[in-house]
Amino acid sequence: MSISPAGLLQKLENTGVRFSVVDGRLRIFAPKGVLTEELRTQLQACRDEIIALLVDRKAETTAAADQAPPMTVADRNERLPLSFAQQRLWFLDQLDPGSAEYNVPMPIRLGGVLDLPALEAALNAIVARHEVLRTRLVAGDDGVPHQVIDPAAPLPLPVADLSGAEDRGSAVWALMAADAAQPFDLAGGPLIRALLIRLAPDEHVLALSMHHVSFDEWSKRIFHDELLVSYEAFRAGRPNPLPPLTVQYADFAVWQRQWLDGEVLDGQLAYWRRQLAGVSALDVPADRLRPAVWSPAGARVQFTVPARTADGLRELSRRSGTTMFMTLLAAYDVLLARYAGTDDVAVGTPVANRNRAETEKLIGFFINTLVMRTDLSGDPTFEELLTRVREMALNAYAHQDLPFEQLVDELVTERDRSRSPLFQVLFNYFTEDGRQGGGRDSRDPSHDLPRDAGEDGTDDGLALGSVAGDVVAKYDLRLMLTDGGGALSGVIEYSTALFDALTVERMARHLVSVLDAVVDDAGQRVGELPVLTAGERDVLVDEWNATAEPLPAVGGVHELVAGRAARTPDAVAVVCGEDALDYVELMGRAGRLAHYLRSVGVGSESVVALCLPRGIDMVVAVLAVWQAGGAYLPLDPEYPAERLGFMLRDSRATVLVGTEELVDELPVGRLRTVLVDDLVVRAALAELPAKAPKGRVSGDALAYVIYTSGSTGRPKGVQVAHRGVVNLA
Repeated sequence: MSISPAGLLQKLENTGVRFSVVDGRLRIFAPKGVLTEELRTQLQACRDEIIALLVDRKAETTAAADQAPPMTVADRNERLPLSFAQQRLWFLDQLDPGSAEYNVPMPIRLGGVLDLPALEAALNAIVARHEVLRTRLVAGDDGVPHQVIDPAAPLPLPVADLSGAEDRGSAVWALMAADAAQPFDLAGGPLIRALLIRLAPDEHVLALSMHHVSFDEWSKRIFHDELLVSYEAFRAGRPNPLPPLTVQYADFAVWQRQWLDGEVLDGQLAYWRRQLAGVSALDVPADRLRPAVWSPAGARVQFTVPARTADGLRELSRRSGTTMFMTLLAAYDVLLARYAGTDDVAVGTPVANRNRAETEKLIGFFINTLVMRTDLSGDPTFEELLTRVREMALNAYAHQDLPFEQLVDELVTERDRSRSPLFQVLFNYFTEDGRQGGGRDSRDPSHDLPRDAGEDGTDDGLALGSVAGDVVAKYDLRLMLTDGGGALSGVIEYSTALFDALTVERMARHLVSVLDAVVDDAGQRVGELPVLTAGERDVLVDEWNATAEPLPAVGGVHELVAGRAARTPDAVAVVCGEDALDYVELMGRAGRLAHYLRSVGVGSESVVALCLPRGIDMVVAVLAVWQAGGAYLPLDPEYPAERLGFMLRDSRATVLVGTEELVDELPVGRLRTVLVDDLVVRAALAELPAKAPKGRVSGDALAYVIYTSGSTGRPKGVQVAHRGVVNLA
């Protein structure tokens, strides 16, 4: 029974196959072994129909996204639901009550003479303006949490005076760390607190802490701006300059619940199910085993992408029709793929999720995370990879409204507490004004360029400055690149439970190497892009490979063995199973056999065939042939007799050493044979001297003859001289 194009498309997507249309051409990414010849034939037969289905699907998704209803003020007499993002954090708080992992510290350096009443009034004005800063998350009798908005009330602002501290820097960090480590009670509230730390009459730090359910990185810029504007107004005796907001965060939560439902929700979920089908964890080689439960301990490494390289990346982006975010993500994908040994890379990236005018000025938890899954299969050129990344990213932006928390609930059936779900590596790209280049509406002001106190105001006003905080690792790695118009400043935050600083520093250098390479030639295939720096390549290729040593002053290989025997006669020389010989025993047995071989005509460069099982007898025989001046020809007893007969004839062997059982099967003709298990031969060997026969061989003398497999025709014998073997010793 034949299958329809739509049925074939659904069937393959359910098995992890992903489809996209790029410039009218169908692109397919399939897990190994999924596409059988039959399925390939079916795809080829209905390629045009599948392309039409994919184009129609994309058009329908775009139309649905553009038809979102307006955001209105919700009835405050009704229960106000949590947003999807809030619900996820509330659930985590129930699992781990008292955790400070989702605290958002925001220390602000205040320069200039401080007007404390004006600062208190400014803080209270912001809290009064944004309901979310007065909101608690309370579970009802049915266990379902909802938002409870408290009336505006003064925000406590205790003052800690550290001006007399011996080490003010250490003291202020200790105080802020202790404050940031205090958990919030989501049901009891409040979910914001403030502490003013006095370092000097004209230098203070305002240590703010909020819970993530009411605050995100975009909110930091809003808070900064409103604090500065309102402080200056109150200090000058003017009224509150901040107008009331038309909608609040609770209104967004109601709107989100109403809109992201039914067909809209199904469409978003369907896209992400297809896009992330079969996604695997990205295992970047770490310095330590992954702990069973995730550890938030983290650190950061800073680096710079030179201005020349950054300019080249901007030009490459313009030429390719990609954003800088897309170009940098593609390069990062190349590095991660090389490290992890995969062609399927999933990287998370945050988007502000404020693509509606009503939300741009709201403080709250809007930020969403998108999973950017890149297909590097087929070893494309970097230019081709950019086309793939652009298409993938645009599709992700078109489906950015589905909360990541809900995506995890839908796709992750078994939770792994040792790693973040769906992706383990995060990427941020910021412009100098704090905007993130991951999407049209995305920005993250937590990584603005630092400002010195006094930079934004006069000596008697309020000057805001940033204070870097400790790293709380939520992912294995987090790459942040900030574009200031010249060079790019980079930061990699990493889990110290997994990585050492030296490893991450090396990773940063490798990323710069990849970026340099794509600027020089974006037509290179991704598998050919150099990852090593020039210095690392010199060490690997030259320094570590500088192993040249003068050749030993010997003629034959057996002289090396004799030298070792003289130095360590009692050391073990040969081991096979339970049997072993020390050097005295090895040299004695080989010397006796060498004299015997001389007696049967073996001399300089005589070819002696050895048909013996692998073991001590074979080693003794090889050494004896060399001591007698000859060269050996190994004969594998497992080979057909016809092939062994050809080798004996072609090599012109004069003597064959073997056992009675093995030699009996060979076409030896008139060849002189020495049977090492023959009683007469053994008796003769026992009478011969243990010391090897006199005589030297030159380095150019023949050591052995080895035959090719003959897979392309008749086997060919290769003659190897002693000098070549000695060179390997």
